[in-house]
Amino acid sequence: MYDIIVIGGGPAGMTAAIYARRATKSVLVLEALTCGGQIINTPDIENYPVEAHISGFDFSNRVYEQAKGLGAEFAFEKAVDIKDEGSVKTVVTTKGSYQAKAVIIATGSENRKLGLEDEQRLTGRGVSYCATCDGNFYRNKVVAVVGGGNTALEDAQYLAGLAKQVYLIHRRDSFRGEETNAERLKACENVEIVYNSNVTRLISEKRLKAIEVTNKLTGEVRTIELNGLFVAIGRVPENMNFASVAELDEAGYIVAGEDCHTKTEGVFVAGDNRTKALRQLVTATADGAMAATEAVKYLNNMSL
Repeated sequence: MYDIIVIGGGPAGMTAAIYARRATKSVLVLEALTCGGQIINTPDIENYPVEAHISGFDFSNRVYEQAKGLGAEFAFEKAVDIKDEGSVKTVVTTKGSYQAKAVIIATGSENRKLGLEDEQRLTGRGVSYCATCDGNFYRNKVVAVVGGGNTALEDAQYLAGLAKQVYLIHRRDSFRGEETNAERLKACENVEIVYNSNVTRLISEKRLKAIEVTNKLTGEVRTIELNGLFVAIGRVPENMNFASVAELDEAGYIVAGEDCHTKTEGVFVAGDNRTKALRQLVTATADGAMAATEAVKYLNNMSL
């Protein structure tokens, strides 16, 4: 019986483990793959306080060692269900089950992929899913953004202030994002909008050097030489297994405010898999601290 089980070993989950252990609670972190989450694919983190430059891999290792050093336990198993039994929660994994008095869901979310050959290999080598994270690497270079929602429009506008040329590639002839965002983008002189088109091929050597774009209406194929491609076609949260204990919004995110409480007493959420305005490394770690603090309060109140 653990005090707290944390589902997910990304920045949010490992920060939660650190805060829980500092409050002397026993902690088990369940991670399906490798600790670190999406951030391990980032070659250079520049926007996290204290560390001006650190790779996502090194950052993740440091946080893991810190949590481990404080006494957090880790098990590399995928959690597939949470059973609420009042004061006890049973977390079912692909290998067995564990019990705790409180659970923090920190499974994060994945960027929706284009599904193209070499996309994974080129991630961090010209393909990115976060303009605010990686845009600075493309100052005075040529980039493209794929998508038609507010994130894509905002990413393209942000990149227009850094890059020499920005292409926005959208599969429709109108945007799903807000009209004001679209109008601001259209006013940027270094932005070209490519409507009714999909990216159909990534052209590379060691890094991405061009993309192939196909017009859906005419079938015309165009090759655009560039330095970077930013994919902004949405994210996929990993919450469906926990719908019985946490309310999900229409996009699949766990509905929770800044206090990280779910609809179930003793079950909390932290990181990119909850409803929030900004999904960044710094907000993930902040969530981890808040969720653990609230879980500790819950546990302490149980013992009164």
